[in-house]
Amino acid sequence: MQGKPVVKGTRIPVELLLRKLAEGATFEELLDAYPRLSEADIRDCLRYAADTIAHEAVLTLSD
Repeated sequence: MQGKPVVKGTRIPVELLLRKLAEGATFEELLDAYPRLSEADIRDCLRYAADTIAHEAVLTLSD
């Protein structure tokens, strides 16, 4: 997956699941569409996204 994070033991990109959730997909819909996923996997994706954002640095440039 070109170095992008995937759900452990699958080739399902974390980004794909996050985008689907943002578009309104429910956990149940994702679990039906991707039978190898568990609810814990989806929660781990959300945790990963939150942790990634929490560690971002914002740089401002002065004129």
